Amino acid sequence: MGQRLIRCLDAPSALQPPPPPLLPVRRKLLLLCIMLFLWLYMFYSCAGSCASVPGLAGRPAAAAGAGEAAATAGARGEGLQVLSKLLRRAPSGGAQGLAGPAAASPSELREEQSAAPDPTSPISSFFNGSGTKKLPQAIIIGVKKGGTRALLEFLRVHPDIRAVGAEPHFFDRNYERGFAWYRDLMPRTLDGQITMEKTPSYFVTKEAPARISAMSKGTKLIVVVRDPVTRAISDYTQTLSKKPDIPTFESLTFKNRTTGLIDTSWSAIQIGIYAKHLENWLLYFPIGQILFVSGERLISDPAGELGRVQDFLGLKRIITDKHFYFNKTKGFPCLKKAEGSSKPHCLGKTKGRTHPNIDREVVQRLREFYRPFNMKFYQMTGHDFGWD
Repeated sequence: MGQRLIRCLDAPSALQPPPPPLLPVRRKLLLLCIMLFLWLYMFYSCAGSCASVPGLAGRPAAAAGAGEAAATAGARGEGLQVLSKLLRRAPSGGAQGLAGPAAASPSELREEQSAAPDPTSPISSFFNGSGTKKLPQAIIIGVKKGGTRALLEFLRVHPDIRAVGAEPHFFDRNYERGFAWYRDLMPRTLDGQITMEKTPSYFVTKEAPARISAMSKGTKLIVVVRDPVTRAISDYTQTLSKKPDIPTFESLTFKNRTTGLIDTSWSAIQIGIYAKHLENWLLYFPIGQILFVSGERLISDPAGELGRVQDFLGLKRIITDKHFYFNKTKGFPCLKKAEGSSKPHCLGKTKGRTHPNIDREVVQRLREFYRPFNMKFYQMTGHDFGWD
């Protein structure tokens, strides 16, 4: 009797229930993983689609350029439609939910492919941390000594503008290197940001309009113009700082000082014939696609001119009066805070050089020479810059 009782106590299976099977727990974990995967997949797809819809992005989609495919969602709420399709096809449990897209019709697959996030979507940009390089959607094409550097530095304060610091000179000197080389020079941008560059010599380069049009007919062009007489003197001053032994401004201005015939082959003079150069650009771009910024007003009213530029680019007016202060020493406005800095920033010592004294008769003769060209330029642009 005692031995039977000991056997019963030694046998735990007789008094304790058996452990529950592990299979249901594994199924629950598998189901949880599948649901988590589906949720992430739907969130990623929806975010990529919504980001590409113009109405949701809040800014105009920019043209990418030659050879680039630009696929954008065409209707507001497309991301939500993709999400609802995924929900309809995804079963409530089991591994079959992963095979949902495979069971879709060909038309549904095409819709999903067009709405799928591409490498430039905000989610992808978040994970790679730097966005993508794109061909510029806007270019400051001129003019030399008009104020292009000031405009570029001011624009770079805007969070939706990313610009190359150095002048690429792609469309005048490096075109044979190809668009891949050109794109690689550009800064990385996120969706909604505009890629820009500035090379003032483009405006006077005969081949530049056709080449930029070949990249993208939708490229927005900005020209900073300045009184051509003052611009020519500033151009000469810059050259003089590099080559102190060059002839005087007066001697370079005329082919014959006695007859008063202007030497239009001298680049300092030739650049200021704005109407002539603009005619070449209008063969490839409508006048409404070119913004003309006043170099004089860029100094006297930088916020006003920057407002026009931001409107032209389809951006919110973020750069305002609060970003500028006037530097009396240099004689032009400076930024209170430059891009990526909390300190005031003025253009370098090469800007704002003191001009040499030029013979008044020479200056007057130049004004007479430029007057008919200025009048034609005013008519072409629909804007009187007040140089006469």
